[in-house]
Amino acid sequence: MVRLRLASIKGRWVMRRAGSPTVRRRRLASELRRLRERAQLTLEEVGERLGWSATKLSRIETSRVGVTPKDVGLLLDLYGVGGSRKDSLLKLARDARKKGWWQAYSDLSSEYAAYIGLEAEAASMCSFAPLVLPGLLQTEDYARAVVRAGFVLASPGEVERRVEVRMARQAVLSQPTPLSLWTVVDESVIRRPVGGPEAVRAQLKQLIEVGSLPHVTIQVLPFTAGAHSGTSGAFEILEFPDRADPDVVFLENLTDSLYVESETDVYRYRVAFDHLRARALDPDQSRYLITQTATEFD
Repeated sequence: MVRLRLASIKGRWVMRRAGSPTVRRRRLASELRRLRERAQLTLEEVGERLGWSATKLSRIETSRVGVTPKDVGLLLDLYGVGGSRKDSLLKLARDARKKGWWQAYSDLSSEYAAYIGLEAEAASMCSFAPLVLPGLLQTEDYARAVVRAGFVLASPGEVERRVEVRMARQAVLSQPTPLSLWTVVDESVIRRPVGGPEAVRAQLKQLIEVGSLPHVTIQVLPFTAGAHSGTSGAFEILEFPDRADPDVVFLENLTDSLYVESETDVYRYRVAFDHLRARALDPDQSRYLITQTATEFD
């Protein structure tokens, strides 16, 4: 039996994918930018007419900050949008201001909270992991070792909060309409003794179990593959069920996160991932290698 569960946050069972305010905010930002361009107005011209700074409007249009329904109404009036179209966008603005369960952890990182919001709404994810397993596949002990090593200045309480939210995120794989996950992991990932032999052995056994789910595909990129298209580092490609929400690539380093949304750039990452899975062992061969590696930690 695969040990995945719905997220329990402070005593509440959380049904994921009920709709992410993070995704709604991105959609609203995209619509507001498109309407401004259709009205042939610059950021400076809109700011001058509404008494706003161009910076404020730019941050709204890039979804870096939220926007109140009142401000959305002012923008729509300026752009000449009315009727049912205005009503639907105002509703989208109200929905975008609702809080997801992950907002309770925004003190850890606002960027992390934003990422969880996107992950909660994604229909599929392609992930390349050259150093450690993706958070959606980690056991609690493995996750704790990764967090302790990666956040060397974190207090024990912060470490446990990060582990808690990482476990809660895994509900996307066990809900009625689960996230479709395709991940390619470097061979070094399954051989690295993260948390010690016992933790790795349990992690690899769970990896085999999760990999048997019909919506999860796990491939191992062997050392013999040599140089490959993922040498620049880890990345994740998230695809959403609504065509109004463009695909996004998520990149992360020690101090910052980056979202790549340009259609051309996202395509380049898709090509890179296609090359990676073509060079990797197929799922059956990968499962065999993971199984054999787990016995080495006995």
